[in-house]
Amino acid sequence: MDETGACIIRRDRTVLLECAHPGFEAARQLLASFAELIKSPPAYHTYRITPLSLWNAAALGYKAEYIIASLRAITRWDIPAGVIEEISLLMSRYGRLTLHAHESESELITIRADTSEQLDELEKHPGLYEAGLRRCGPVECVCNKAFRGQLKQELTRLGYPIMDYAGYHEGQTLTIAWKVPEYSLNDEREIDVEARSIFGLREYQLEAVQRFQGTGGTGGSGVVVLPCGAGKTVVGIAVLESLQCETLILTSSTTSVRQWMNELLQRTNLKGEAIGEYSGEKRQVRPVTVATYQILTHRRTKGGPFVHMNLFNERNWGLIIYDEVHLLPAPVFRATADIQATRRLGLTATLVREDGREEDVFSLIGPKRYDLPWKVLEKQGWIATVECIEMTVPMNLGLRRKYMYAENKEKFRLAAGNPGKIDVVLQLLEAHRGSSVLVIGQYLDQLSQLAETIDAPLITGKTSEQVRGELYAAFNARRLQVLIVSKVANFALDLPDASVAIEVSGAFGSRQEEAQRLGRILRPKPGENKAYFYTLVTGDSREQDFAWRRRMFLTEQGYQYEVRIVEPSEEEGIL
Repeated sequence: MDETGACIIRRDRTVLLECAHPGFEAARQLLASFAELIKSPPAYHTYRITPLSLWNAAALGYKAEYIIASLRAITRWDIPAGVIEEISLLMSRYGRLTLHAHESESELITIRADTSEQLDELEKHPGLYEAGLRRCGPVECVCNKAFRGQLKQELTRLGYPIMDYAGYHEGQTLTIAWKVPEYSLNDEREIDVEARSIFGLREYQLEAVQRFQGTGGTGGSGVVVLPCGAGKTVVGIAVLESLQCETLILTSSTTSVRQWMNELLQRTNLKGEAIGEYSGEKRQVRPVTVATYQILTHRRTKGGPFVHMNLFNERNWGLIIYDEVHLLPAPVFRATADIQATRRLGLTATLVREDGREEDVFSLIGPKRYDLPWKVLEKQGWIATVECIEMTVPMNLGLRRKYMYAENKEKFRLAAGNPGKIDVVLQLLEAHRGSSVLVIGQYLDQLSQLAETIDAPLITGKTSEQVRGELYAAFNARRLQVLIVSKVANFALDLPDASVAIEVSGAFGSRQEEAQRLGRILRPKPGENKAYFYTLVTGDSREQDFAWRRRMFLTEQGYQYEVRIVEPSEEEGIL
């Protein structure tokens, strides 16, 4: 115990971290490895130590002893009675149950426990009975391998995450190799950092691949968490190359599909005829097939079957890559439960899901295998240093009157569309003249007005892929310096030169959206390697309340927001 510690630990496993404390940053880094940030007001940040946060920590190699020692090092007072015991118990449950291929019957899998009492308890749960679980010995049960995914989901919900050693089928062999670089990767005098890594793996990318592969049968499924711009696509290709098998890649948009295809062509010896696009526009099933989540969840009628879900069985896939795994739709979870014998790699910048289904990612895709803090990569120069600024925009008299008498949902919409934000955007564009700027928002009427005012093109979900591609190319070639984008900015965009993002509105309190939008400007920049992220928020409004929640994940990563108050103009005034 340190009576000057930065944290106060409560009986319910919540932890209060004092922001003004000199030990704040060290304590924040420790907590980030085994706790979840749930509130981030200016004075105290609130973390919660959950079963899932502890199991992900266990999957990364952390022990209960380390976590308890960390809490003792940062706590101001004694750790409350029972918390240490709960952490020890929850951590001990990870790996006490193990899943294995059956020794003689190929259609069965075997569950082994430490003690017979564990199985006695589990046999009482109807969900496990429905999965066909039956006892075959004091510390063993068996069930049909078709229930492998359902079993893992149910055991995770019951608080007994299982270690899966049942193995994987190899899939159809595919010969794939990296292209030979045209320069020496060791010649650092003439080649900049970004160029050196075009074909060679960076150290952290190589480590991510190795962690996914695992040791002692623990690898083959799981999630790699890296910030936008850190090369998650390269990690996916490296796993594919290491396994040498036909692969299905699922991603968030047609734009992202084509980015994956381009990366595969540029970095590997695969020819175009080996790579297929499976989207709303094309239906190509090839040795490496890149598909959208949207096409997989397409139905001709409401309540009808998912007509493209059979893509999971179209070829003998040896690997399935889930890009932007935090966006995985529920029907794809159900399909994934049926293919647990196929290796699965999830890639994401954040495991935060607004639907609360992080447990399903854990049980069906796999635990967190690698997670590198954003600020670590920033210090190493692999991503840009970002200055985050919240611009607090006042309401004029007319808007204030409407706001006062509106319903709660309408209050947020009015605040988000505050016309005073347009003037602030104009001021920021002037301040960053010559920079490549993205203006990002939620509401099309607001974005259309902005596009007309500043004479800049607007990309929405209805913009054709051809027009999008032309505008992205113009932006990357610096023929276009300002681009206005709607929610398409929440997904993978390859705009490496974007150095300023201005967020004018967002989807209520979406943490993942805020992280994805900041990620649009994280690619390394020439010179001082710096970028700027502005979020425009109407003061004294519901939008301001949601803004605190939106930035929570980024706060957990160590980003701090500077708040600037925009002064009202004399003619507008405020109440």
